[in-house]
Amino acid sequence: MNSRLRFQRRLAGIGSLAMETTRSNFDFLEGLDTDLSSLGRLAESYFQDDPSTSLIKLRQFGERLTKRHASLMGIEIQEIDTQADLLRKLKYERMAPDRVLDVLHHVRKLGNAAVHEGRGDHREALACLKMAVQLGVWHVRAATAQRDFTTGPFLPPKVPDASGAELQGELDRLRTERNEALSAAQKAEEEKQRAILSAETAEDRHKREVEERRTWEALAQDADRQLQELSEQASLWSTAERSAFAQAAEEAAGAVVLDEQSTRALVDQQLRDRGWEADTSRIRFSKGVRPAKGRNLAIAEWPTKSGPADYALFVGQRCVGIVEAKRYQKNISAAIDQAERYSKGLEWEENQEAWVGEYFVPFVFATNGRPYLKQVETESGIWFRDVRLTNNLRRPLMGWFTPDELASLLEVEKEKAQAALETRRFDFGFQLRPYQKEAIQAVEKTLGTEKREMLVAMATGTGKTKLAIAMLYRGGREISDQLLSFSD
Repeated sequence: MNSRLRFQRRLAGIGSLAMETTRSNFDFLEGLDTDLSSLGRLAESYFQDDPSTSLIKLRQFGERLTKRHASLMGIEIQEIDTQADLLRKLKYERMAPDRVLDVLHHVRKLGNAAVHEGRGDHREALACLKMAVQLGVWHVRAATAQRDFTTGPFLPPKVPDASGAELQGELDRLRTERNEALSAAQKAEEEKQRAILSAETAEDRHKREVEERRTWEALAQDADRQLQELSEQASLWSTAERSAFAQAAEEAAGAVVLDEQSTRALVDQQLRDRGWEADTSRIRFSKGVRPAKGRNLAIAEWPTKSGPADYALFVGQRCVGIVEAKRYQKNISAAIDQAERYSKGLEWEENQEAWVGEYFVPFVFATNGRPYLKQVETESGIWFRDVRLTNNLRRPLMGWFTPDELASLLEVEKEKAQAALETRRFDFGFQLRPYQKEAIQAVEKTLGTEKREMLVAMATGTGKTKLAIAMLYRGGREISDQLLSFSD
């Protein structure tokens, strides 16, 4: 029996736990890693009274899961390695799917904010709880033979005493969704457990929860030994076995299916990372948030004639972008059409004049929070269109524009820039050969058609470098945002 099969058999049986009625979303991880299951339970137990601590526990959950995956991939973990270091190694070596790494980074960042700044609210904690469950399912599918493993519907935590209408609505939705998915027997068992818990006195409940936390924390003390044992098991794998594990991890990424609320949390973080003030729960039109000088706001649920836009991007008091955010697994290329309708229907005093036709906002975006992958281009990344010219095409971006980048893009008038290029002289202080001039003119003409990728094929010694320098001199800012590819 090979080492990988022995490892999988040792973990056998955890799938059956998913069919049982449990009091935690993380019970299914008990047979795989007691530290993961205990950290998940602790995060749930702190949710109601202390969402900041819940986020800290979820950050630790993500760190533990990252170390497990890195150990299985044969990465030597140094004492000085932070979780960010390990995530970078996994990405650089292509040892984990981008979708998973993005979610792990998000949980890490919110956990760091909770640790260092005391930040964290119930909405963020709930989104991260759901993400952590999805990450756990992914890891089970990757690390065991149970490729179709599932936990069933998410079990919502207790409603906080001071919860707002939005959080209450989300928890009610999750509870209804779960109730519809359970069998009659499972519903009866859950009702029985609820009756037992409701009969507890406040003092008994407090004692039980304190004892449970002590038990889980005691289990976590053995975490380093477990991780060392895991690393030793994985070290016996052959190259083919490790390659099979990497392939299983890639295929298992489909287990990370985020709902709309969790997707919004990811998009919020992505926008914040690029310099926008974004927080769907706080920075939204219905909360009275409005554009202000000197601020770069991504205001959620901005009203338009066609309905509320998911985000309106304001640089100062001017709306420069509309964002349509879809669920994580949705096709988003076509969602640009919806963003365009919102651009046409925006009513705001600083956007009184249309850019072209009926568009009152120059840039439109669509996203589902997923990292860009060429293989599934229309279902990933951030799709973008500059609506100021009718022949501008929608296209995917690798990441969000910063506020300064959008403001700079706003200053570029493409038709004038194209006309300026056509009249500009080839005077650089060095001579170009006729075929080099013809190549430059061909590229510049193609840029005017909105084609963004071109291949200039030139033989060795024919002056590719000089041609590239000449193009930069001629184009300057007018073509600085275009993608030019040169190859032998």
